[in-house]
Amino acid sequence: MPNLSNIYLYRMTHIENIPHILQHGITHSSSANANPNFVPIGDGSLIATRNNFLLNNDRRLGEYIPFYFGVRTPMLYVVQNGFNMVAPTPAENIVYCVTSVQKIIDLHLDFVFTDGHAVDGFSTQYTPADLQNIDTILDKNAINARYWRDENDLDRKRRKEAEFLVLGGIAQEAILGFITYSESAKNKVIALGADMAKVHIKSDYYF
Repeated sequence: MPNLSNIYLYRMTHIENIPHILQHGITHSSSANANPNFVPIGDGSLIATRNNFLLNNDRRLGEYIPFYFGVRTPMLYVVQNGFNMVAPTPAENIVYCVTSVQKIIDLHLDFVFTDGHAVDGFSTQYTPADLQNIDTILDKNAINARYWRDENDLDRKRRKEAEFLVLGGIAQEAILGFITYSESAKNKVIALGADMAKVHIKSDYYF
């Protein structure tokens, strides 16, 4: 079995959502503790599509909280640059919430994962029973690539966007740490209440 503690999961959020996350964890929009002042980032039309997308287990994709297995994703590029009718969000205001596959298991949370973008017809969905093969299921080279354009591999972008989907909300204790773009962003996250030891600067995780 792979070391699931070393398979990290990344979820991007607006820095203004951090106080609520520190108090309630990463909540689902249908949660009793949902953030009434949630600041969204991302493509609203894609979110609507995802909400109605039916998974193999007959649940809607919108019931899950999605994480990526890597950073510098196509979604982040869109969020930072403001394409597809998405208003741009400066890197300073984007925070990665980091957990691991093992942490999700330890908290007995239900999940599925995919080998590519979840709504792409070429992507396959997997269950916890498939974790023993996760190292061969995921394309780590694509996930960790700084860029995804490859004229000789037009499917690389899809594989880079492999997802880990957690059903419902995620308790604050599941969050191993936070990643920010700069010293000022780190200081703001700490001022909002995060443990200094859990906030790290990784400017190369951004565009």
